[in-house]
Amino acid sequence: MLFGRLVRWLDRGPAFRDPRHGLGRQGERLAEQHLRKQGLAILARNWRCHLGEIDLIARDGDVLVFVEVKTRSDLGSDPEERVNEAKRRQIRKVAGAYVARLREEPLIRFDVVAVVLLPGEKPVVRHHEDDFV
Repeated sequence: MLFGRLVRWLDRGPAFRDPRHGLGRQGERLAEQHLRKQGLAILARNWRCHLGEIDLIARDGDVLVFVEVKTRSDLGSDPEERVNEAKRRQIRKVAGAYVARLREEPLIRFDVVAVVLLPGEKPVVRHHEDDFV
């Protein structure tokens, strides 16, 4: 019984056991709460296709919003700086795959939410609307 649980746990892959994965999930939850407070409706979390993944997909009125969440737990660079041009290209491709499944061509925008979680301090959430095209 215990051996079976261990095998299933190992089968989840290295990302599951990586402590940064838990940090990322925590940041995504905080980002989602922030977006809801701003009036956005969350449509999907961690939407995946063969091209990659988008952290959050939301609706802001008539606009479909694709959200990349970046979380840090140290005083290094700002999390939003890690959304480079290659990452933007990847997000645009995945967003295109999502939109292709719809029966409409909605207005879209790409947001970045940066979350800073320093030990012993209140989380900081920075929402950059329409961060890139």
